[in-house]
Amino acid sequence: MIIVTGGAGFIGSNLVAALEARGHADLVVCDRLGSEDKWRNLAKRELRAIVPPEGLFAFLDANRGAVEVIFHMGAISATTETDADLILANNFVLSQELWQWCADHAVRLVYASSAATYGDGAAGFDDDGSIAALGRLRPLNAYGWSKHLFDRRVARAVGDREPAPPQWAGLKFFNVYGPNEYHKGDMASVVSKLHPVITAGEPARLFRSHRPDYADGGQTRDFVWVGDCVAVMLWLLNTPAVSGLFNVGSGCARSFLDLALATFDAAGIEPQVEYFDMPEEIRDKYQYFTQAETARLRAAGFAAPLTSLEDGIRQYVRGYLAAPDPYL
Repeated sequence: MIIVTGGAGFIGSNLVAALEARGHADLVVCDRLGSEDKWRNLAKRELRAIVPPEGLFAFLDANRGAVEVIFHMGAISATTETDADLILANNFVLSQELWQWCADHAVRLVYASSAATYGDGAAGFDDDGSIAALGRLRPLNAYGWSKHLFDRRVARAVGDREPAPPQWAGLKFFNVYGPNEYHKGDMASVVSKLHPVITAGEPARLFRSHRPDYADGGQTRDFVWVGDCVAVMLWLLNTPAVSGLFNVGSGCARSFLDLALATFDAAGIEPQVEYFDMPEEIRDKYQYFTQAETARLRAAGFAAPLTSLEDGIRQYVRGYLAAPDPYL
C-alpha cells in the first residue's frame, strides 16, 4: 500500500497518476477535497481509499504492516497564509508525527520540503542537509519557515541517531508548473495564469526590474516541470537505499520573459509583452534569482534528463491548458 498525503493537490495528484500508470493498485490518498473542483484532480484514478487528515493515523494503525511508503505532499503551501499556528500544526507537527509513525513501523517516508526554505537566496541554493548548513538559512515567510523547521528537526534526529524511517527523503521543490494546479488560485504557476490572458488577445504583463543588473522581465526562477518532480519520487521508490535532503529543480534559472515567450510560442500566438512597476511593499523582499543546485541528487544516482522550459511549457499548453479536459 502506498499513501500520498495531499494526493488531491497539484504535485500529489500527478504522483498518484504516475503510480497508477506503473501498476500500483493499492493507492490511498489523504486530503480534503472541499466544495470546489479539486476532486477533478483524482477523477480518473482508481483508489483504495480517500482519508481525511484527521483520520490518517487511525487508518495507518488499522493497516500497519500493509503500508510500504508514505509520500507526504500535504501542507498549507500558500506563502501568503498568515496564521502561523495553523501552518505550524499542518506543516511541522503533523510531519513530526508521520516521521515518528514511520520510524516505529519501519515505513519509508518521502516528504515535500520547499525552495522557500532558502529565503532571499543570500546563503545560496545548496541542498546541504547538515545541521550547520540548515542553520544558516533564513526563510522569508511562515510557510518557508515551517518547512525549514522540519528539515532541521530531521537533520537533528538523524545526526543524533534517533529512530528514523528505513528510507527518508526531503524534497525542496522549486517553481513547479504543470496540470492539476488549477485549484491553487494566486499560488498557481505563471504559465497557468498567463495562458488564458494571451489566448484572449491580451499582452503578457511582467514586472519591471528595479535593479540595474536585471532587464525588465529578466528576473529569474528555477521553473521545473511537474513530471520531473514525479520522476524523482518514482526513482526514490525504486532506490530504497537512498536517503537525504535534495533540491528538485531544473538546475537552470530562466527569466519570466523566457517563460512568457515560450507560452506564446506553444499557443501559436505572436508575443505581446508589457511591463509594470513592482508594488513597493514587495520590492525589498523580491527574489531576482533562484536556481537549484542538483549535484547531490545526481551523485545519489538520479540520472534521468530534465525537461527544458520550452519543452515543458509546450507539453502543458498543448496537452492540457488548450485541451477540452485539462486534467491529468
